[in-house]
Amino acid sequence: MNWTVRRYDLPLATPFGIARSTSATSETVVVELERDDVTGVGGVAPSPYYDETAASVAELLPDMLAVVADLDDPHNGQRLDRRLHEQWPAQPAARAAVSIARTDLAARELGTPLYRQLGLDPEAVPTTTYTVGIDPPERMAEKARAAVDAGFSHLKVKLGTDDDRTRLEAVREAVPDADLRVDANAAWTPAEAVDALGWLETADVSLLEQPVGAGDREGLRRVTEATPIPVCADESCVTPRDVPRVADACDVVNVKLVKCGGIRPALRLLHTADAHGLSTMLGCMVASNAAIAAAVHLAPLVDYVDLDGALLLDADPYDGVRMDGDVFDLQTVERGTGVQRNEGFTD
Repeated sequence: MNWTVRRYDLPLATPFGIARSTSATSETVVVELERDDVTGVGGVAPSPYYDETAASVAELLPDMLAVVADLDDPHNGQRLDRRLHEQWPAQPAARAAVSIARTDLAARELGTPLYRQLGLDPEAVPTTTYTVGIDPPERMAEKARAAVDAGFSHLKVKLGTDDDRTRLEAVREAVPDADLRVDANAAWTPAEAVDALGWLETADVSLLEQPVGAGDREGLRRVTEATPIPVCADESCVTPRDVPRVADACDVVNVKLVKCGGIRPALRLLHTADAHGLSTMLGCMVASNAAIAAAVHLAPLVDYVDLDGALLLDADPYDGVRMDGDVFDLQTVERGTGVQRNEGFTD
């Protein structure tokens, strides 16, 4: 089995702001695994918030991929995941890159799309949101209007500033009929979040994501109990073991392959959330299709999809799952995750 690791600093179409930072590029790491002329592709855009970077992931991957090559069986995901987790338990982004590439390769060798290998319904994929990052109110309104004009009916609005209400009201005025979801990225105190509920409800917000700090379970519960708006845990729920800790403090959990460690951990997280009566969302970082396409194949299992990361790039070295409007069309995937090299991409 042969492998390559590639690093890309991918420019965004426009700078993307959330409560704690603004980015102009997506630092993405891609693994390509090859066996008998079949290649599997997996990528991640690590977040320093979770103590991983593109540099740290790229440095670890040769050692991880040596384990993959030694096993030489992309179909034994259980054994490979166990070995990688035993040696690198605190590096889920690096493990996710390997997991996605391994899973893609295995499905391609079988000649089947990943969703079919998992036994999932390609027609059960929810509509994806399109994210409006933090900007001046008038610019956020412009972005929202452009997204709706492009066919997106569900928008995620990033908040966590000193003037959130003005920003949200500008977006709502610009797109009166759009479904709006709000993500504060842990920026508010519980008191601030509860105070915001009045104008969030007036703006007809349909989901409130991570309103308080990641470790503030009681604050999360306080917000959830104070509003009919479903409250989603993202930073507060990273791995399957986190689900029981937040199950009585939120309504929804956001599952990201990059933060939980790949396909199999994501499936465990989704099933654990379901067992605790929680709704689920599939999310992503701003990243290449090499990182996002695999998550699309899990989308029939969830209630909310937020997999627009590649749409925010200026250009992507990989093509992913095709879209029909604002819904990913899994039935167009012939093998694996559907990721292919974008022959028109230039660094």
